[in-house]
Amino acid sequence: MKIRLTDESGTIDLKYLIEDVDRHGNVRVYFRRGGTKKRIREPLGSLEFLAAYRNALNGKPQRDTRQVPAEHGTFKWLVEQYFASASFLTLNPTTRRTRRRILEEVCQVGDRGSNRYRLMKPRHVAKIRDEKLDFPEAANARLKVIRALFKWAMLPEVGFADENPAKEVARIKNSSGGHHTWTGEEVQQFWSRHVIGSKARLAIDIILLTGARRADAVKFGSQMVSGGWLNWVETKGKNQIRKERSIPILPALQASINACPSGHLNWLVTSYGKPFTPAGFGNWFRDRCDEAGLQHCSAHGLRKAGATFAANNGATTQQLMAIWGWESIEEAERYTKRADRRRLAGDAIHLIDFGGRK
Repeated sequence: MKIRLTDESGTIDLKYLIEDVDRHGNVRVYFRRGGTKKRIREPLGSLEFLAAYRNALNGKPQRDTRQVPAEHGTFKWLVEQYFASASFLTLNPTTRRTRRRILEEVCQVGDRGSNRYRLMKPRHVAKIRDEKLDFPEAANARLKVIRALFKWAMLPEVGFADENPAKEVARIKNSSGGHHTWTGEEVQQFWSRHVIGSKARLAIDIILLTGARRADAVKFGSQMVSGGWLNWVETKGKNQIRKERSIPILPALQASINACPSGHLNWLVTSYGKPFTPAGFGNWFRDRCDEAGLQHCSAHGLRKAGATFAANNGATTQQLMAIWGWESIEEAERYTKRADRRRLAGDAIHLIDFGGRK
């Protein structure tokens, strides 16, 4: 089984690992060799996960460190109180998993969890951020989660903290502009490797030709289609904002759907016939990108690619907002302005030639 390491250093192939999906759609990982089957509970791809895997491989008993109660007033104790709070438990499952993984990782580095959280200063938060300096998005994710933790701790009804040490710590500027936006050539390269009739081809076509987020794409199925239109309720953000979405199914997408029947309500399912979780789908799709020689591409960049293609082909701001479900005009204008500059540059480049050459 190929595992993506949480420090973003790459992937590693590990034997005897299997995935199982529970009735809530959560992916569980087990070590199974012969008649022995043990669940590995540590965050997938973390140092703790690898240590638990080695213990299982060597026949050593697995110790679940998360069951050890933290001392009152320590950073780990504050994190545990947050995990048990309504503020945390009402987040969407993907956000909960992400925040839990990050905070547990922060606690475990250098036994930081045993430090007194009230002594944490901005310089300490900056140090935690900078441990991921080579991966700006991961560094900023740490900062964001610590801010959320102390924002909750400062609530009047909670009263665990008087200040937020992460509030004034700056985000790391990411010159890459976030996830890589696919080019037309990269889409063609993926299509060449994953032809119509494959699950990978269906996956890229669903996201690219609907503008849907992966969290919505994994839920799509024929039950959401009426009169040639795909209808769904988009759920986004920590407040679970719900928006009704409806777009026509393009012929190219319909061809992919017809060529790859899943036999289930969902068009995209795992090899076990279960619905993907958003994170599980993301990891699976990254492997398909690797197979196509596109190691720098991921599902995240497909929405941006679709918006870029549409804007370059003349889509207006209002059309982009309707397709991608954006409420803010500024989001759509990022693409239309870029496309307008490209067209204007193409129309005006000849004006640089002022003549007079011999």
